Amino acid sequence: MKNKLWLLMVPALVFANAAAAEDDFYDDNGSEYGWRANLKKASLEVSSTDVKNAKEYKNSPDSRLSSDSETVTKGVFDFSLDYNQADYLWSNSLFAEYGKTKIKPVDGPDVTSENSDKILLSTDYSRKVWRFWDADVGPFARAEYQTEFEKNDDAPLTKIARGLTGMKMFEGQYIKEFYVAGVGEYDFTYSDHVSKYGYQIGLKAEYPFREGVKFDVDTYFRDFVGYSRYNAKDFEYEFNFTGRMLVNIYNNLAFGPYVQYLRAQDRGSKKYGSSTIIGVAVDYSGLWNL
Repeated sequence: MKNKLWLLMVPALVFANAAAAEDDFYDDNGSEYGWRANLKKASLEVSSTDVKNAKEYKNSPDSRLSSDSETVTKGVFDFSLDYNQADYLWSNSLFAEYGKTKIKPVDGPDVTSENSDKILLSTDYSRKVWRFWDADVGPFARAEYQTEFEKNDDAPLTKIARGLTGMKMFEGQYIKEFYVAGVGEYDFTYSDHVSKYGYQIGLKAEYPFREGVKFDVDTYFRDFVGYSRYNAKDFEYEFNFTGRMLVNIYNNLAFGPYVQYLRAQDRGSKKYGSSTIIGVAVDYSGLWNL
């Protein structure tokens, strides 16, 4: 437990950046009441290393001439349909990401592996009870279903139903969402289904450095404290962090670097596992009043 406490200092997860419009009524935060389709992100992330005649330069002091060729591609889609009213916000979201890494070794066959694979459907109901730091504050409840496009090697396809309830601060100028919640999961990935419970902390924030340039953070920490049965592959905790610097190119199109970090530990391992991805992305976002 102690080796996880520092993660709690970096709150966690993202969701809605809501508002909506249909009628010409506005809340105190300048958001229109009604429905809005919010495409938060549709991005393509690509990096490539192409090395020719690497065998000829295997003894070269310059490793760039003898390394393996590598291509990394990843697509992300983050969309929500929101209904905003004076006293509540209802958000329905679809988040999907899929990425692959292809390595062409100097000797041997090509190797392809997934680096990202997630589908998350959710519905979120948040009450507006107080105003604090120019943001709405109140209780919320969320239901999620998580799966993936294809299973990882011999592992079964992920299938998890999840529920959260707690307190949230949302729709602020910089803090788009910050919450502390109890979380419960029903995991039917494996034939022996597992119920879990714990807590989750989430944060989504953005900061404009200047016109056309902004930095945003999307992070969450989830810690389980109880299980209905033992499965060595179940996570004890999971920490996800994504930070991006976006520079507007034209209208809703942006470009910039990003870093994504995952750290988790399952019940059957003595050490945690982690993954870090650093790259650049082309991003498109948009808002449509319905």
